[in-house]
Amino acid sequence: MKSGIRRPLILTVLTGLAVAGAATAGPPDAPADVVLADAPTQEASGPADLGQAVAAAPAASVAPAVASLRSEIDGLIREPGWRDAAWSVMAVSLERGDTLYAHNPGVALATASNMKLFTTAAALYYLGPDFRYGTFLMTDGVVENGVLNGDLVLYGTGDPTLADRFGSRRAVWQAFADTLLALGITRVTGDIVGDASYFEGPGTPEGWQTSYMNASYAAPSSALSYAENVATIQVKPAAQAGWRPEVTLVPGGEGFGVVNNATTVASGRTTIRIRRSAYDGPVVVSGQIARNASPVVRAVVVSDPERLAAAAFRYELEERGITVDGSVRGVTSADESPVTGRSVFAPGFREETPLRVLAVHTSPPLIEILHIINHRSHNMMAEQTLRTVGRVVAGSGSVEGGARAVQAMLERELDQGSIDQLSIYDGSGLSVLNRASARSFIQLLDAMADSPMWQAFWSTLPEAGAPGGLRRMYRTAAEGNLRAKTGTINNVSALSGYVRAANGERIAFSIIANNVPSTWRAKRIEDGIGARLAAFDRPAVIGETVSREQPMQSAEPQVTTPTDVPQAAPPTVPETSPPTDRPAMHTIQPGDTFEGIAKKYGLTVRALRAANPGLEPRRLIPGKTIRLPQ
Repeated sequence: MKSGIRRPLILTVLTGLAVAGAATAGPPDAPADVVLADAPTQEASGPADLGQAVAAAPAASVAPAVASLRSEIDGLIREPGWRDAAWSVMAVSLERGDTLYAHNPGVALATASNMKLFTTAAALYYLGPDFRYGTFLMTDGVVENGVLNGDLVLYGTGDPTLADRFGSRRAVWQAFADTLLALGITRVTGDIVGDASYFEGPGTPEGWQTSYMNASYAAPSSALSYAENVATIQVKPAAQAGWRPEVTLVPGGEGFGVVNNATTVASGRTTIRIRRSAYDGPVVVSGQIARNASPVVRAVVVSDPERLAAAAFRYELEERGITVDGSVRGVTSADESPVTGRSVFAPGFREETPLRVLAVHTSPPLIEILHIINHRSHNMMAEQTLRTVGRVVAGSGSVEGGARAVQAMLERELDQGSIDQLSIYDGSGLSVLNRASARSFIQLLDAMADSPMWQAFWSTLPEAGAPGGLRRMYRTAAEGNLRAKTGTINNVSALSGYVRAANGERIAFSIIANNVPSTWRAKRIEDGIGARLAAFDRPAVIGETVSREQPMQSAEPQVTTPTDVPQAAPPTVPETSPPTDRPAMHTIQPGDTFEGIAKKYGLTVRALRAANPGLEPRRLIPGKTIRLPQ
């Protein structure tokens, strides 16, 4: 990220505002009875009325376009009249380095899935987009006459892609079984061991609510994960009334116990309930199902993913004619592991039989996983990623290890040192204990914009109005332009990312709202802010050069900046009048358009097209250069 030279990012903020009310949080679209543990911290006291948010500086010192933008965003936030809502909002020009809008920018609030921005940024920083996970088939046994005398060990390193989303989830185990057949193995005398000891600590982070355990979006983490750690329970009526219905688990295995207390009835209403009271407890099927009713299907999280993976592997072995004498078991601690802390291909530290790798499966590149994390807001993959970063960087495959790695990255890359107001309790944002401010996200977004990983990071962010992206802000200036990560838990909504303004400026923004009665309405406010930022326009300053050669300036509150707040409004520069020091070439940035580039350099679109004959808008490829007419 940091190359030793930083563009000026003058985080100009105004007097902080007091925030009333505590925030509440819970799972997406969950019952509203999930409450945050504590209220958000407050910044230094200041004017309590939102209308005073931009009144700290003299009106004459604010450029008219900026003053208008601030007034409009104030109106959007104030419009619903939510007295107890807490907002932390900030928008900064990454071209000029000035703050376009700030409301409680340093107040730390619950982040929801915006926490995934820290997770994915750290993964790119430490691991790179081409990183691949490995899942290993190992044994410490000896083969004699087609019999493997010993255990088969599936050793995971956190790969979240052993799932149908990336092809058949069975394909990996089938390939491993074929490897054994190629070695002449038709019988295994030992156990099938699912080893997840590469990670440590609980699979469900602190701050995850008990209601999550019955939601498929809150699957626990495991170094040996399978089918995204989610199984499907199917309840099918029995042939006769009074009998227990048939309950099946897909994929079949031993990832959790099932207690069948349900009953088949001759007729009437089906009232099947599938619940668990603890993550490590059994799933209880209760209620009734009519004899002529269709099967009831529910997705449930798996409490022991490593055991489920081992059981699924045993099934594939037996399908291919390889018998297993032993049982299926899971291992989660290094003390119990036959792999973690031992040498591979050589005698172990405790004088055990040499451990050998028989086969290895490698995952798709990390960038494909990060794309799903930010586009689909995939919680389990985010948790896997944070723990992987912790294991590689801090030597601890835990949330705490991942959090330390994130902080180390930020301390290394931000001139201010450790990022302010940041508390990381998980990698996905589901924890109600996570805290970050809008300024925290601006610091991260600015650092990533200067990073060698910028193109990769940008590609993971959903695009407004795009299929499979951020399906919002249609028919606004933000459509096809703004890229940002959404966030939603109960009474919490957030949106942080980048947008290109109408004049070509690149803007980083963060919007966090807590204790909102309607997250749907909060998202309409976010959309309004995003569209307004995309439509923002202001004239170029005569003689201004956007320098990228100066160190980042302090993020502490300033009243004015030389670039953004001239004593008088600058004269409008005609589009046909070039700046005094226009470069000969422009390097295309993600989100660039002919119109934006032309406005940035005081050109007409016609002149820009004439200087680049044959270049079409769809061929504006980031990183390429185009000619600027002189």
